[in-house]
Amino acid sequence: MLSISADKIDSLFEMVASTKDLYIPVTNKSGKADFSKWSKGVKLSDALKTVRSAKDFFFPKAENLVNYTRKGQSITVEDPRKELEDFVIFGVRACDAKSFDIVDNVYLHMDPVDTYYKNRRDHGTVITLACTEPAQTCFCSAYGIDAANPAGDVTCWFADGSYYFRANTDKGTAFVESVKSLLSDADDKAVVAQQKETKEKVEKLPFAHLDLSKWVGKDMNKIFNSSVWEKLYQTCLGCGTCTYVCPTCMCFDVRDFDNGSGIKQFRCWDSCMFSDFTQMAAANPRLTQRERFRQRFMHKLVYYPMAHDGLYQCVGCGRCLESCPIHMNIVKVIKTYNELPDTPEGEKA
Repeated sequence: MLSISADKIDSLFEMVASTKDLYIPVTNKSGKADFSKWSKGVKLSDALKTVRSAKDFFFPKAENLVNYTRKGQSITVEDPRKELEDFVIFGVRACDAKSFDIVDNVYLHMDPVDTYYKNRRDHGTVITLACTEPAQTCFCSAYGIDAANPAGDVTCWFADGSYYFRANTDKGTAFVESVKSLLSDADDKAVVAQQKETKEKVEKLPFAHLDLSKWVGKDMNKIFNSSVWEKLYQTCLGCGTCTYVCPTCMCFDVRDFDNGSGIKQFRCWDSCMFSDFTQMAAANPRLTQRERFRQRFMHKLVYYPMAHDGLYQCVGCGRCLESCPIHMNIVKVIKTYNELPDTPEGEKA
């Protein structure tokens, strides 16, 4: 294992940024953290997590797909994508690192491959940072995610005043080699002690052992027809905040913008909570807020796991718990359904 003292971490950032763009969590004007490009004077935030996840680097909020330029009767089609430069993201937490696997399943491991997404994934190096102070809203352990041992191209731990690094992939090995002159050999005693401490804290979190045993594909009809949706949806504002802060939401809309000399076609994030989501000529297939509310949680807890070997489309980051203006969230949905008496499949509770 290799390490560097915390007072020298800026030197490491400077070395990385000399050859490629580096992004780190930075405290913003509101006192919260967001990823920002590193430059001299920019300091690493000690916040647990960023307001928005690192998913933005690979699936941006808005993205130009194709340009159509008109000149007289001639129309030129232009692919606006440019070859990306390599970049590094430092400080990604275990929950966000796991979210990449969930999005990868759809955009990389299914046909057709999303080449826009793949282009960014190929050029990005993810350096995770193990948690030391999990929040009361965290519940990543319910999904089998280890906050003390995150994945990523490189795993980093902060312990006893130093940062420790472990390469996990070829890109991670290349990163460590590029900064090795600043790193020192170290044993893993401090890391092991820090991991033990973090795991003890995680065990005490209120939702650490959230029961997901009732959320299985074989009970799809039962869950779909449950009275839980009628009970919970009525307070939902349909604002979409939960989808925009979620690291695993990946729905988008495709729109056209007339710039006077042609058309720019772009995609932008969309939300299943909106009334015009997947709008068609015959209207929206889910006409009520109850149906849209149900769709969001059925997809995360039932439909996605059914299609991807039991993997839930949630990583327990807690952002929706912290951001929802009426305190409606996936934990409340899970717990409310769990409290209902068992009923035959397909029968309303």
